[in-house]
Amino acid sequence: MLAVFDRTDAALRIKVHAAALGFDLCGIAPAGPSVYRQHLLDWIASGQAGEMHFLQERFAERADPSIYFPGVRSVISVAINYHTPLDPAPRGHARIARYAQGDDYHEQLKKKLYDLADWLREQFPEAETRCGTDSVPIMEREYAARAGVGWIGKHTGLLHPQIGSWLLLGEVLTTLDLPADQPMADACGTCTRCIEACPTQAITPYQLDARRCISYLTIEHTGDIDPELQSKMGDWLYGCDICQDVCPHNRRPPASDTAWLQPRTATNSIDPNAVLNWSKDDYHQFTRRSAMRRVKLPQFQRNARIVLQNQEKE
Repeated sequence: MLAVFDRTDAALRIKVHAAALGFDLCGIAPAGPSVYRQHLLDWIASGQAGEMHFLQERFAERADPSIYFPGVRSVISVAINYHTPLDPAPRGHARIARYAQGDDYHEQLKKKLYDLADWLREQFPEAETRCGTDSVPIMEREYAARAGVGWIGKHTGLLHPQIGSWLLLGEVLTTLDLPADQPMADACGTCTRCIEACPTQAITPYQLDARRCISYLTIEHTGDIDPELQSKMGDWLYGCDICQDVCPHNRRPPASDTAWLQPRTATNSIDPNAVLNWSKDDYHQFTRRSAMRRVKLPQFQRNARIVLQNQEKE
């Protein structure tokens, strides 16, 4: 019964079970409105969101979990380390961001979140739950930071002192009133390596101009890419890890042993000439069960042409 509900014991049990399910980190935050509501509105109004119009859709829900899920009291934030060792890419190959190396994290993460939510309702019958990943309107980095899972770094990613920013985030929203964890202190200090290393100068401290971000350009942007930016995209075919690779907190991250995150090949790369010659069947085979399926064949081939142009200039 709610009258004898031990909030502290419940929070501890939730974290223990989250670890048993394979989550590397777990924290709890109150489900109050976002403190970044106006910042996000201003960022979108400035045009820096580019073609990501979905950020304006269901904005009220995105800015306040209680609108997305009436009655919510707590956000259980979880994270999985996706860092996997990779051999150097062969010369002439195009690179792929590390998170896209294994199976589509959306589907795999959802399964684990549903398992956690099902267990929660079994243990606490009064609880109602709703699960979320980055495909639903939840400010997941903000709530993960509130929950002490990490802090939001200058490159705008969530950082943890041991795992760095190699984190896949998920949430279980619940009507249970759980004790909140202490937020982590920002440990970026005076470091500006991510800002200095970005080839397109997309990063200013704690803000990203998506229109200049290589990940955005290779994945979200569907049209032609400004030639000035093309020349700075290097050999990235899908996504980009530069700002993470240079971060001191990512120097010695533990390697993930999660099976579905393991790379399909020993390197995070592919021959761009092969991509240009892909048939639709080749494309479907390569992107099967992968987060890369969100990029369609014409975009892949556009990116491959840019990689080849950049390699010719080397």
